[in-house]
Amino acid sequence: MGLFDKLTGTKHPDNGVAPRSAAEVRKALLGLNQPDVPYVIRDGAAKGADLVAEWRMAEPAWQAIFIESQLTRAVRIRMRLVQEDHEVRALEEGWEVTRVGNPPKFKISGSYSRGPDRTVSRHYRVERGESGRLEATETFRFNGADLRNPLEDAVLQSGWTWRGVIFGKL
Repeated sequence: MGLFDKLTGTKHPDNGVAPRSAAEVRKALLGLNQPDVPYVIRDGAAKGADLVAEWRMAEPAWQAIFIESQLTRAVRIRMRLVQEDHEVRALEEGWEVTRVGNPPKFKISGSYSRGPDRTVSRHYRVERGESGRLEATETFRFNGADLRNPLEDAVLQSGWTWRGVIFGKL
């Protein structure tokens, strides 16, 4: 892996993993959709891609979790499946969000970025333990990689390269 691959988040499959067809890779990615995961993967034609993955921030069942996380960034990953190169070109986009209204809802507020998201949010409760000393217990954790990692894993297990795109077109 070269320096540019590291910067873009590009990963290659293990040696000996036979590449599957684009239809199988697409099926593997769409198969990650589950009701208990905080993201959704859908057709991306409207966004100029083959597939799009994004947080379920707008869904009422998930809004409370995202608001509790004090999340300040919305992330979308647009993916293009390139059969001839056996790679998924992935453009990770992020926007700053703010909470407005009561009950609070997310609103895009400004700053846009491209490239791998590094957002991590943790909440701790500090209280006295049995020994009488202060102890911190993690009560909530949110990691932006929880969106990207399952996608990467599905692509790599299919024998394809996950190619991060920062510059140029998807």
